[in-house]
Amino acid sequence: MYLPRLPEVGGDVLASGSRITAGGGLNVMVSAARQGLPVAYAGLHGTGPFGDLAREQLAQAGIEVVQPALPDVDTGFSVALIDPTGERTFATSVGAEARLGAADLARVDLRPGDVVYVSGYSLAYPSNGAALAAWLPTLAPEVTVVVDPGPLVAEIPGPVLSAALERADWWSCNEREARILTEQADPESAAAALVARTGRAGVVVRTGPEGAVVATAGRTVPVPAFPVTAVDTNGAGDAHLGAFIAALVSGLDPVQAVRRANAAAALAVTRQGPATAPTAGEVDELLGSPTG
Repeated sequence: MYLPRLPEVGGDVLASGSRITAGGGLNVMVSAARQGLPVAYAGLHGTGPFGDLAREQLAQAGIEVVQPALPDVDTGFSVALIDPTGERTFATSVGAEARLGAADLARVDLRPGDVVYVSGYSLAYPSNGAALAAWLPTLAPEVTVVVDPGPLVAEIPGPVLSAALERADWWSCNEREARILTEQADPESAAAALVARTGRAGVVVRTGPEGAVVATAGRTVPVPAFPVTAVDTNGAGDAHLGAFIAALVSGLDPVQAVRRANAAAALAVTRQGPATAPTAGEVDELLGSPTG
């Protein structure tokens, strides 16, 4: 919903527009798919209008669905409130996606070179978090794990968070999430502190209109954003992460991968809606422009 301002407690405000679309982790998958990466969704989905919408948009993006639909519950949903600056505030109601268990993860067939993306929402859900905390340490080192803790980072149980940090090859989060995890206000300091906790490839801290910081052992590099006029920041981080994953898989080094991800996020915020990740061609065009 697009609002002139957030309502006061107990109040109301008239929206200037609204839409219903699939989002959440789907945005990351769609972003990666639009960059040319084969993608499969291994989470759960339900039976009902929201589950139908999610499956429809997964199919449109060419994303394989690994799990069967749960028959007794619909997929959950979030309400995103977008203010005139493009900033968004969420309220979430969970559904089938919050019921992931060990038997579901046993259906996931991984091969060397595959990338597993883990959403922080899944880590925060009790069933999913416990299952993922037990499953992640069993993954072969040839499988790359990318974790985005998301807005609910403070709700992730300590043991689950530790398991995710220990196995994550890449940790991608925004400034707020990095600050919660490290108590460091400076993004570069927060990124360096997170690298010390992951012990694997590196960390990306997204810094909004400033761009992002990429940190690996002994090296922290700020990567500037591309100047655009934002109309809706909903899904910007998802577009960034999907493009970053695809760029890593293509063989780009981390700094160049983040630069490409910055370009994808810049294009995404110029469009209304969460599922606005650009295609590979659109990113190439921006990178080849005078401002790129």
